[in-house]
Amino acid sequence: MAGSAGDNLTPAEIEHAKNALVWDGAWANVVGVLTSGVILVGFALELGAPPLVIGVLGAAPFLSQLAQIPTIALIEWLRRRRAIAVTSVTLGRTIVLCLAFVPFVADRRIGLTLLVAGCVVIAVMGAVCGCAWNSWMHDLLPKEQLGRIFSRRLFWATGFALMAGLASGAVIDHWPKAHTIHAYSLLFAIAAVSGFLSSFWLSRVPEPPMQMGAIRPPLSQMLRMPLRDPAFRPLLVFTGIWNFASNLTAPFFAVYFVQQLGLALGTVVALWAISQLANMLTLRVWGRLSDRLSNRAILAVGAPVYLGAVLALPFAALPGPHALTIPVLAVIHVVMGTATAAVALASGNIGLKSAPAGRATEYLASISLTASVAAGVAPLLGGALAGLLAEQEFAIVVQWGAGGVSTAVTALRFRHWEFLFVLSFIVGLFAVTALAQVREGGQVSEQDVIQNFFLEARRTMRSLSSVSGLQIATLFPFGRFAAARVSRKSGRDG
Repeated sequence: MAGSAGDNLTPAEIEHAKNALVWDGAWANVVGVLTSGVILVGFALELGAPPLVIGVLGAAPFLSQLAQIPTIALIEWLRRRRAIAVTSVTLGRTIVLCLAFVPFVADRRIGLTLLVAGCVVIAVMGAVCGCAWNSWMHDLLPKEQLGRIFSRRLFWATGFALMAGLASGAVIDHWPKAHTIHAYSLLFAIAAVSGFLSSFWLSRVPEPPMQMGAIRPPLSQMLRMPLRDPAFRPLLVFTGIWNFASNLTAPFFAVYFVQQLGLALGTVVALWAISQLANMLTLRVWGRLSDRLSNRAILAVGAPVYLGAVLALPFAALPGPHALTIPVLAVIHVVMGTATAAVALASGNIGLKSAPAGRATEYLASISLTASVAAGVAPLLGGALAGLLAEQEFAIVVQWGAGGVSTAVTALRFRHWEFLFVLSFIVGLFAVTALAQVREGGQVSEQDVIQNFFLEARRTMRSLSSVSGLQIATLFPFGRFAAARVSRKSGRDG
């Protein structure tokens, strides 16, 4: 495996970078959960946002990735990726602090406008940071350890997000109903403080010097280069179709649960937490498989499973919400969280591994740009379609009877948002087909991935059920703390 520019750093510096990245990711995910997803949708609904505005909020983080185009030139000019990343992301988190005052704006329409504008600026700053961060990590981290490094980072980040999400749901549910909107002011203020902590840890990650090419081509040529690479182009095709399919519905899950199924926001947050818990508990398994097997094969397993979970959502409330709706939704979210962990980890790693040395900035930016354009257009289209399909319904009713008595049972029914779930599933199948053209070293079958996943999961469960504290310490943060305390005590006793 080829080395990286990180070889210029000492092993101690690399290890320090790994630890700092874990804390950066943990606090950054707190910002993400408190300013996006269910919480952001709830905030927007409190301000009276229609479906199209929800779509705009869902599209902003992706369309803003176009800011990576000038950022590539900025990186090549300044050659200080850490400074660019830390400065831009900290500016974005300052805007988060400003949005904490939106609930105190008397005119809800002005407040909604400020929220949308602020989210766009935050997303642009995040895109600038992401472009510099990708190139920085490509040169810093050993390629053969990417699965373990990022699974550990994602594990802790998901754990922090899980706690923040559950706490935020409890805050909103227990806040006085007449002033619920002011709960979002507190949550955004906490998000800003968490963001500043994330920036602090990110600033402590060392930056290796950028690799120098013989002659840097013009920006337009740099952007066309990945498109002309026949080995890299199939990955871009898959990335575009997949991100369009998955983001056609993802920004609207919370709206569907709250408005169409009538669930409380706290219940929606709890479902999200179940998904995140499944994501967290399977990340290390997927990380080990990523290093040992194939990212492409992991995607070939995770993507169809995720699509199946999306298609299953309407069936949880068929023919209408019932006593088992929430338990069924919980099971679906477990499956969805497990599949999301696989897709997120493998899609990130396959890009980092496929980018040629010395061309990481433009190749990784091409993946981000392709994903962002597709994922940005999807929620805009989804929001527009949702408005058109608001009063539409498709149902299959089975009716039978005897002796003048008949019984009718609704076998299938799709309404409003559920049409988007079906469309997302269909488009996602095209992405799975496109994935077959992606090549990544030796080919591994999906069956091998599934078998190894269950073997690793079984091994993990055995560790959890063991009375050995050291085995527990390999999985859970409190186990690590406990092991550290025992170690320190033993040192003092010795």
